[in-house]
Parts: sequence; structure tokens; C-alpha cells
Amino acid sequence: MRRRDIVRLSDILDQIQSYLPGANTHLVEKAYVFAAKAHAGQIRKSGEPYLSHPLAVAYILAQMRLDLPTIAAGLLHDTVEDSSLTLEDLRKHFGEEVALIVDGVTKLSALPTTDRFHKQAENFRKMLLAMAKDLRVILVKLADRLHNMRTLEFQAEPKRRRIAQETLDIYAPIASRLGIDWLKRELEDLSFRYLYPEEFQRLKAEVEKRLEEAQEYVEEVKKLIQQTLEKHGLKARVLGRSKHLWSIYRKLERNGWTIDQLDQIYDLVGFRVIVKTIKECYEVLGIIHALWPPIPGRFKDYISLPKPNMYQSLHTTVLGPRGKRVEIQIRTEEMDRIANEGIAAHWLYKEGAILSPKESKKFEWLERLVELQKELQNPKEFLESLRLDLFPEEVYVFTPGGDIKVLPRGATPVDFAYAIHTEVGHHCVRAWVNHQLVPLDYELQTGDVVKIDTSSQQKPSRDWLKFVKTSRARSRIRQWLRAEERERMVAAGREILARELRKHRIQISSFLDSPEAQEIAHKFNFKTVEDLLVALGYGKLTPNQVVKRYLGEESPKMVCEKVPETGEIRCTGEVLLMDGTRNVLFHLGRCCNPVPGDDLIGYITRGRGISVHRASCPNVAILDEERKIEVRWEKSDGLAHPARLSIITQDRKGMLAAVSTAVSAAEANILKAEVHTTPDRRAVFDMIVEVTDRRHLEKIMANIRSVDGVLKVERRLA
Repeated sequence: MRRRDIVRLSDILDQIQSYLPGANTHLVEKAYVFAAKAHAGQIRKSGEPYLSHPLAVAYILAQMRLDLPTIAAGLLHDTVEDSSLTLEDLRKHFGEEVALIVDGVTKLSALPTTDRFHKQAENFRKMLLAMAKDLRVILVKLADRLHNMRTLEFQAEPKRRRIAQETLDIYAPIASRLGIDWLKRELEDLSFRYLYPEEFQRLKAEVEKRLEEAQEYVEEVKKLIQQTLEKHGLKARVLGRSKHLWSIYRKLERNGWTIDQLDQIYDLVGFRVIVKTIKECYEVLGIIHALWPPIPGRFKDYISLPKPNMYQSLHTTVLGPRGKRVEIQIRTEEMDRIANEGIAAHWLYKEGAILSPKESKKFEWLERLVELQKELQNPKEFLESLRLDLFPEEVYVFTPGGDIKVLPRGATPVDFAYAIHTEVGHHCVRAWVNHQLVPLDYELQTGDVVKIDTSSQQKPSRDWLKFVKTSRARSRIRQWLRAEERERMVAAGREILARELRKHRIQISSFLDSPEAQEIAHKFNFKTVEDLLVALGYGKLTPNQVVKRYLGEESPKMVCEKVPETGEIRCTGEVLLMDGTRNVLFHLGRCCNPVPGDDLIGYITRGRGISVHRASCPNVAILDEERKIEVRWEKSDGLAHPARLSIITQDRKGMLAAVSTAVSAAEANILKAEVHTTPDRRAVFDMIVEVTDRRHLEKIMANIRSVDGVLKVERRLA
């Protein structure tokens, strides 16, 4: 079936019969009827009937060989969100099992906040909790995301990029964690296509050209392996498979290579030898190492030490024919099936979504994620930690007693200590790896035996945050530091407020004992007076604001002005902290020039209020996490804000005039424009335009993109 063909119910039923012959598919057929009625008249952005989407999702689930309730849930997964059907309706007609899966997939559409990060974080929290109850929730969600990615071209460009980035950050790693390799590969390549379209198309063409040239060599290697194994009386399937584009691109990036240096990658094609038994796997390994010399340090045994997602295989790299490096994986048929299907390969079709205790142990990472979402209330921290915990590359280290701890690559003894227990982490003072004393930032390797010494005098250090890799260690350290910092900020806030009150001949004790203190705290959206003092200590509020409220004076509305000497925009007024606080002193970071409508992050400076940056600003990443706060614009300030654009066009006459006209048509002013040309006949514009808000900026960029000859438009840092 071609990818863009519309799936029919008969296609789904035929696919089900291929792995569940004779199954009663009444539940799926009934779900189709309900979905067809619920989505009647609805159209997708592609122009296709909306029903084509749930049909495609259900077909993907059938391709994953899942049970009938899951496929029925795939057909119904958007009905609660996009039609008049309720969960109670689904329970009544399809039972609790199907209703629970649909509920787990349904987004929280009616959240009280309009902040995108909050919505994204809360929807992921809900999904994680639903996954913990029934893993079929995430399988439906992955099928839903895969079909949406396959039809992403019909979305607007900013939304395409946002969905593609989320897919790369969250959904592809989840597919990897669940061991569904084919799904991970397709999600990554589709994300690559929309995030880096030029690089994708160029790499695709270069890889296809090289694979065509290498076909003769691939056949030669396969034939040599096959003949050698037959001489030793072993029957095997030998396959050659190219790496997917995103993994090739990542490898180029890691090594600092460009696409022009693609020939540096020796393993564009990997070879797979599939045999019947584990014993034969090791026999094949010995035969191949006798045939061609192995490359030292390139052997991995995932059979005796499987990955957490159930993946098993032997990996080796040898110096093959004509002196070329050849990467070979050796596994059994069952291992190959699990490597491709992951958790779906273990599904109990007739008994539902129940994992055996042994299989459940392999999904302890999910329990860690559920625990994480309870601890981290800050949505950006939660999403950052979610990405960290879904990171697919791991190391396997041992306790002195022989227990295995699975940690992300780059993890340290401090990560190991927190993986054992929070108190071990807090009081970790020394680490021994393989009986050798190592620094706490030592990078652990697979097979290391780690012993931790503790001391009651030791406390977590802020420096640990610079090198720990696990979200568990990071969150526990931050919690401890916050508690300690809070005590200091209460004392600092009290002293700051006391000084301001003394100017009005008021004692701090009189203020704190008064009923007005609690009322003022509530007016600034704090639960307690102590929270108010903490905010004063951090500089989120000025003492003058609190005293004016105490004396019954109104706080000023927002005022913004440009400082002539520096061009910096400084404001007081309606920027809104995500804890609800308004009327704070802030200034806009000149490194990234945020405009109203951008996703923002604030940084509490010393003596200059809050420095406001775009959430994507790389300069913020290196700042102290404890002084970062979430902010957003309460409303547009009406000022013209500078925004820097990078525009790549064909190098031809009249391009500057055409781009300038496009900017003017969006009622914008150009502050600066520089142009240089490249040897490949392209022109690169570095342009600064004045915009009122994010929508205005997007309109300008859309106008520029519509100019004939424009190849790429991006917003850049200042």
C-alpha cells in the first residue's frame, strides 16, 4: 500500500486476519461506524476527509500486530476531543478498556493557561500517567504522531517546525525506549525533513548516489559471509541495510564533518546475520573474526547484557574486503523481531495489555518518568528532564553487590549515587570505580563497578549540576539547593523590606503581624507572607511596590523606554511571571531581542530586575538555573522591537529590492541590511527589521518567503 493512499476498513481487517486468523473483528467494525459518524463533515488540512486519519492510525496499529481493543481505540482516538462523543459514551458502547486508552491519548484541551510550555508539559504528564497504567496508550499516540508526521506538509511552516522538534525530542526517543526501531527511524527522518529541509534533500541525494555505487561491494560482502558460514555448516540470512538519514546526519555533526565529507562515514551500510540459536550467534562471531580482523574496541555483546528496551544482538566491526571497515550485527530470528517491534512483539493479543513481571522490569524507566512528573512542577524543567530520561544511549554499571544500574552515556558517580538513594546522593563524598579512587565528575563506562563513600557532613554542591546527566540527580540537587536558598532569601527579603519600611517609620514586625501583610501577599499572587519575602529576596518584586500597597497607593501601569546610550529597552509593568506576579522591573535581553508573543524565560539579575530572553536563546542555557523564572507578556507594549533575519536567495539582479518591498508590504521598517554573495551563486542577507510582536514578524517572514528566488528565511540572535 502506498503511503498517501487512503486506508479502507477492509485494509485494516485484512491486516488483522494476517496475524489473528479467524478473529471476531466486530469491535473494530463498530468503532469504525462510530468514528465515521463522529467525524462526518470534518476535513483535514490536506483536503481529505478527517476519517482518513483515524483509519490510517488504526492500520498502523494493525501493522504493529496489536490487539483488537487497541485498534478500536485507534479509530476512536480523536472522537472525545473533536466531536460530541464523551468518554461515558465510549464506556457504554466499547467498555472500560477502550475508553481508558482513548482518554489517555486525548489532549487536555481546556487548560486554564494559554502558555504553550504549560500545555505541552501538562499533556505529557497526563500521557505518562496513562502509559503507566496501560502501555497501549503510547502505542496509539505513536501511531497518531506517525500519520500526522507523514502529512505534516499541509501545516503552516512554524507549526511544522514545532511538531517536528517535539517529535524528535519526545516521540522518537519513546519509540526507541519501547524498542520499535522502524517507527523510531521513520519519525526521526520525517522530523529531519521538516527541521532541516535543505540538508535533508542534499544528504538524501548524496546517500542514494553512494549506495548505488556501493551495491556491488555490498553484494560481495554478503556472498562472502554466506559462503563462509555454509562451509562451517551454519544456515543464516545475511542482510545489508543502509543507515537512516538522521543517524548519518548526527554522525556527521558529532565528528564536525559536513555533507561534503560523507565519504568519511564507513558504515553507511551495515550487515546483519540472522541465525536460529544464541549458540550459533557466538559461532558466527568467531567465524567472522577469523575471516576478517576485528577493529579493537568495536565489539559489543547485547545478548548477555540486553538493552533496557529488550534489544539483543552482537555488534562487531571488522576490516573487510579491500581494507574497508564493515559493521556487522549477529542475532537470532526472535531477537530480530524484537529489535524491530519492541514491546509490540510481546503483546498478549487475547489477554490484553498485561506484561509479565520480567517484561515489566524492563520498563522501570517509565516508573522513573512518572516519579519525575510528580516532583517537577516547572514545565520547562519537566520537559528538559523528560528529554534527558528518554535519551537512548546508555551505560551499564554495577554495584559492589553485582546489581546493574542503567544510566545515560556520560553519567557520573554522583548520578550513580542518586540512582541508589537520594540520601546517598546528598552525602556522596568519594567514589571508587573498579577499586580506584576517581573524581565525582568521572565519566562512567559500561562494566564499571562503582562504590560510593558518604559523609553526614557532605552537602550537594551547585557545581554538581554542571556534570550530572540524569534527571533524578538534577532534580534532587535542585530541590536541596532551593530549600537552602529559600531560607537565605526569606532573610534577605525581610532585611530589604525592613529598610524600605523604616523610611516610612514603620517597623517590619508591625507589617508582618498585620492582617494587611497576608492580603498584599495574595494580591501579588503569593500564598503566604513568607513567599512574598522570598520574592523580595530574589528581586522579583521591589520593596517599594509592597510598601505602596501597604500604604494604599496604586502600582504604576507598564512603561517602556529605550535607553539612548545603549539602545536597551527597559520596562516596568505588565510583564507577567508564571506565578501570577505583575508589575515587575525588567529589561529585554539584547542578545536575542524578544518580542511580544515569543516564548520567554526570565533571569533574576543583581540590582537590574529581571532580564527577559527568548526561551530558545543559547545564552540563557549557561546561566544559573536557580535564578531563572518563567515570564510571558501580559499584552503587547506597542513599541517597535528589533528582530534579526537571515535570508538566503538566488544571486540575481533585483533581489534586494524585491525583499525590501516584501518587508514594506508588511508595514515594517528595515533598520539595517547587509548582503554578501557565495561561490555557489547565492546571496545571504543579514537584515534587522522593526516589529510590534511575533505575529507581525511571522507576517514579514511569510512575505519574504513568497518572493521568487528566496530559498530560506530564519530568525537569528542579535
